[in-house]
Amino acid sequence: MTYRKLLQSYLKGQWGKVGLFTLALFGGIAVQLIAPQVIRAFIDAAAAGAEMGFLWRLAAWFLVLAVLNQGFGLLATYVSADVGWSTTNALRLDLFRHVLRLDMSFHKDRTPGELIERIDGDVTHLSNFFAQFLAQMLAGLLLIIGILVLFWLEDWRVALPITLYVLAATWFMHRRREVAVPASEMERETNARLFGSIEERLSGLDEIRANGAGRHVLVRYLMVQREWFQKSYKAWRLRSTIWTAMGFWNVTGNALAIALAIVLYRQGVLTLGSAYLFYYYMTLLEGPLDRITGQLQEFQRAGAGFRRVKDLLAVQPQIVDGEGVELPAKAHSLAFVDVSFSYGDAKVLQGINLRLEAGESLGLVGRTGSGKTTLTRLLFRLYDPQVGRIELDGVDVRQLHLKTLRRRVGLVTQDVQLFKGTVRDNLTFFDRTVSDEHIYEALETLGIRRWVESLPQGLDTPLQGDGGGLSAGEAQLLTFARIFLQDPGVVILDEPSSRLDPATEKLLTHAMDRLFAGRTAIVIAHRLETIQRVDKVMVLVDGKVAEFGPRAELAGDPRSIYRTMLEMSGRSEIEERLERVKQA
Repeated sequence: MTYRKLLQSYLKGQWGKVGLFTLALFGGIAVQLIAPQVIRAFIDAAAAGAEMGFLWRLAAWFLVLAVLNQGFGLLATYVSADVGWSTTNALRLDLFRHVLRLDMSFHKDRTPGELIERIDGDVTHLSNFFAQFLAQMLAGLLLIIGILVLFWLEDWRVALPITLYVLAATWFMHRRREVAVPASEMERETNARLFGSIEERLSGLDEIRANGAGRHVLVRYLMVQREWFQKSYKAWRLRSTIWTAMGFWNVTGNALAIALAIVLYRQGVLTLGSAYLFYYYMTLLEGPLDRITGQLQEFQRAGAGFRRVKDLLAVQPQIVDGEGVELPAKAHSLAFVDVSFSYGDAKVLQGINLRLEAGESLGLVGRTGSGKTTLTRLLFRLYDPQVGRIELDGVDVRQLHLKTLRRRVGLVTQDVQLFKGTVRDNLTFFDRTVSDEHIYEALETLGIRRWVESLPQGLDTPLQGDGGGLSAGEAQLLTFARIFLQDPGVVILDEPSSRLDPATEKLLTHAMDRLFAGRTAIVIAHRLETIQRVDKVMVLVDGKVAEFGPRAELAGDPRSIYRTMLEMSGRSEIEERLERVKQA
């Protein structure tokens, strides 16, 4: 993608506003070129002793031109801001949509704060590029050309050195136009890391305070902030070289114009009004040169943002959408066929073979790091296995549209994600087309309608971000209802009872039974009580299937791993109860 393609893509539908902005700029240019002529006429007329009426008329014309200039400037400012916000908001939306499509491996390597800065911060620096850059550069060049033409029409002896001065200043700006782009790009990257550091520390504030790690966190943050300051200072210093140099060029140009005007006035070649006209045009010439300088500085910032946006858009998901095989709305059979998967060099799953018939339920157990959660991520195609395939109803999941796959497979994660909004919004993902009757029907089926109705405002009860206002167990029950409304054919519960208190666990057990009815289910659990109702059990050890079979058979086999785990769990439960009695 080039700058030209970027402009063409996001200025579609905005060309009318761009034309109005350009018209306002050109109108301002015409007014600025005419106004000094009125001033010269006023000075020469006053020096010649003209009547007051004529001088008043000239003054009135000058005021009219001044008002027009302000009006054109106001219109240009308003339209440019409108174009800038419209285009950058469209670009932000495209970037956000693109980031949502990227693989989990991409998101694992980047913090949310870093992505926020790339989606919002980098795009903000492109707003001036969309709104003003071309028009301001073109308007500045036209104003410079207009002033030089008027100089040549007045006196070539003044016009020649002024023209050489403008050419030298323009050459200098051209040579310095991208001097700070690499440094500005590093500044943007460091700024993204700073935002990521802030987000990471704030999200872990409870643990930081509980462990007394405040000093360590501040030191780490200071190191990131110091790097950001150094990179930002370097970028600012390089960008400021253009502005500093243009200050020198402006002083040189004014001195040149004044010296030429004085010499020619003493020689009687110029009138007093013409001498002032040259000085006025010279100061007027500073305006477009300064604007061009400012636009070049903004272009350097935009260049850094553009490169980072371009790099982000160039990242393509490795998970390719399928051809689009449809699945009926029913329970699906599920099969893992010789599935192996690694995160880099770390082997997580090796030769997994598993088959569940439609409507069967599976309890998945194993130590932490045995690959239980990874197994479900592969089913969702958050990752694809390096070896083997996963099938729903005999269809390789890679042949399904991702939207279809994730509609037919529902997931309740261990870490519940609730959003700022009402209970209804969190159940329907802000889909207003879902009726209250349908919601209450799902809640009734799961056996939690009375609990939801007992909330202060029922479905309209507002929730804070991360489920503020609900207990951990209540928040997890809402995710059950959310999945039930989705009506998938396969349900995955990742540690569903890990966040539940004993009272709420009774609601969970009833809700699980209703949720599993007519669906294929996988339950990942550390607490073996959670999978007492499943049909089959799989035990994973170091990414391999150590044991797989009907739950009742494995529980009754004294040589099975699952039977051993049940016995150990029972002894642990007895010990916990004795300890509580002892403490009491």
